[in-house]
Amino acid sequence: MSSKPPTDDRRPHTVERHGRLMDDPYAWLRDAEWQQVMREPDTLDPDIRAHLEAENAWTEQALAPIANLREELVAEMKGRIKEDDSSVPAPDGPWSYYRRFIEGGQYPLLCRRPSADTDGGNEQVLLDGDAEAEGESFFAVGGTIHSPDQRLFATATDRNGSEYCTIRIRDLETGDLLDDTLPDAQGDMVWSEDAKTLFYTMLDENHRPCRVVRHVVGTDVREDVVVYEEADPSFFLGIGKTESGRFIVIDAHDHADTSEVYLIPSDMPIGEPRLLLPRETGVTYDVSDHGDRLILRTNRDAVDFRIVEASLDDPLPDNWSDLVPHRPGCLIRSVIIFDNWMVRLEREEALPRIVIKSFADGTEYEIAFDEEAYDLSLMPGYEFETDTLRFAYSSPSTPQRIFDYDMRSRERTLRKEQEIPSGHAAESYICRRLMAESHDGTLVPLTVLHKKETALDGLAPMLLYGYGSYGFAMPAGFSPNVFSLVDRGFVYAIAHIRGGTENGYGWYLDGKLERKKNTFLDFIAAAEYLIAEKFTCAGNIIAQGRSAGGMLMGAVANMRPDLFKGILGEVPFVDVINTMCDETLPLTPPEWVEWGDPIRDAGTFDYMASYCPYTNVEDQDYPNVLATGGLTDPRVTYWEPAKWAAKLRHHNTADTNILLYMNMDAGHGGASGRFDRLKEVALSYGFALMVTGQG
Repeated sequence: MSSKPPTDDRRPHTVERHGRLMDDPYAWLRDAEWQQVMREPDTLDPDIRAHLEAENAWTEQALAPIANLREELVAEMKGRIKEDDSSVPAPDGPWSYYRRFIEGGQYPLLCRRPSADTDGGNEQVLLDGDAEAEGESFFAVGGTIHSPDQRLFATATDRNGSEYCTIRIRDLETGDLLDDTLPDAQGDMVWSEDAKTLFYTMLDENHRPCRVVRHVVGTDVREDVVVYEEADPSFFLGIGKTESGRFIVIDAHDHADTSEVYLIPSDMPIGEPRLLLPRETGVTYDVSDHGDRLILRTNRDAVDFRIVEASLDDPLPDNWSDLVPHRPGCLIRSVIIFDNWMVRLEREEALPRIVIKSFADGTEYEIAFDEEAYDLSLMPGYEFETDTLRFAYSSPSTPQRIFDYDMRSRERTLRKEQEIPSGHAAESYICRRLMAESHDGTLVPLTVLHKKETALDGLAPMLLYGYGSYGFAMPAGFSPNVFSLVDRGFVYAIAHIRGGTENGYGWYLDGKLERKKNTFLDFIAAAEYLIAEKFTCAGNIIAQGRSAGGMLMGAVANMRPDLFKGILGEVPFVDVINTMCDETLPLTPPEWVEWGDPIRDAGTFDYMASYCPYTNVEDQDYPNVLATGGLTDPRVTYWEPAKWAAKLRHHNTADTNILLYMNMDAGHGGASGRFDRLKEVALSYGFALMVTGQG
């Protein structure tokens, strides 16, 4: 095996944009037939494959000193997984649905049992994930749905990580698969009320869900009817049902704040979709129904959203009335409607809360929790006429607990607590919520976790995680894997930076488009604060980010490499300029609302070019870097981390490692098996331990 990293193969390639020449000597790493590679990975250009395999070989050689540590980490993390685990069954009338794993199994079994059967003696396996995955290098379930009469079960499966799914339908009375085979599906599916028609979303050649298709069970797929087709390449389509089951919902939306909804009565599947409210730039809404009215969560005249009711027959905004008025800084994240209740999940000052409102008398109340930092999630079920709400609670030190909550009596019943077979003592850890002052005086929330005995004298190594894009709020929940670092003396911290919605929707707006650099500066401020407070020291931090969080990693590596000992850029979106100037890529037109359009707007191009991680790599000392990718990733294409690693290595003036790991059998989410996935976590954590001298 070579003692040097892969050859620095730089091939001349220049593009002129807005009067500026852009050199891209690693453009050759993008396969000209990348769309075919997504479907058939074996068709990858041999030169590119050889380069990626050489990168993987070099990474393995560079990490050879920690080979035993990586195996130890996998075993350790596996020890925190209850191998024969199962979810809490979700009732739907006579049947309850759940998933479970068998000991040693990589993939779940999707099951149901009669709701009256409390011990599972009459279990019916609907899909055996381990059997389906046998002989496959990748297997994932993109979506499942049972029919209203509970006789048919549709599954969408992905077998190479590209997220192109194929839908199959099983007759649950006979156990047989029907002949129906629906290719190029996304995974969103919904049944008509009579269980004879399945609606699903289909992906186009650019991997965008642009069609809603109607399939009649038992007919040839060539007879399927396109119910709605989206003409705007910047919009995605999704499909679902209102909680009552009365309406099929087609949702056309961009990647930010504009949406449009069409309704089809679920008992009239061949009817034309009815447009509810035409799209209006900057206005988004979700729809539920309740009796003769519609209930909408919307940002119209409400940056942090409000909940309104409207007439089913005349839902125009002039006829709206507030059910929950807008309150600035309190973001209404989601709403679930029951026959007698409305439940909303809010976030304020980086903490979530659940609020329940009675339709009978209009009273509402909040469910209380005690810890300083925690995460909550609502778990929608199948039943509309129920007083039971299911939700999940966890904190960085407390394993997840799932409760059934009686909204009438206000009593909660613990249904499941995440079991850590190797043991976990929450009282051995300290979890804190802190605030760091950013460059402009804004206070950035931080969640910090460490062992009680870890000395806060500035010498501890730290893993600092960040994301800060798309309005996604980083949850302060329980992650069993991080204890492999924390138990070895690491401080683990999450920076809740702008670009997410931790402090309301304005927090998101202040970290996108022409304010994107706030995201990077917030992360740097978080690192500086944690250094000043003696949680760690400069040059002893491992920064970690995934996907759009990988852009953050690339940006801070260019801006403040001195702060970090290592950078973990996992499936990192780092080639921002080239990607956002390529309209054929799956996410480019939909994401112009997030980053801006550098093709048509010179100002956007200049701003984007000023922070683009790949563009701004220069001759300087860089920290140790581990970049990861997936060959069939449709979200962050494989060549982004490959180009970034090559360019970093060329310009790096420090004696540090620049490594690339490319999963040749997976996409954006990495390995699909639950234990195989641990190998990739161990790769990242082993790297972190090695470069900080802990491995």
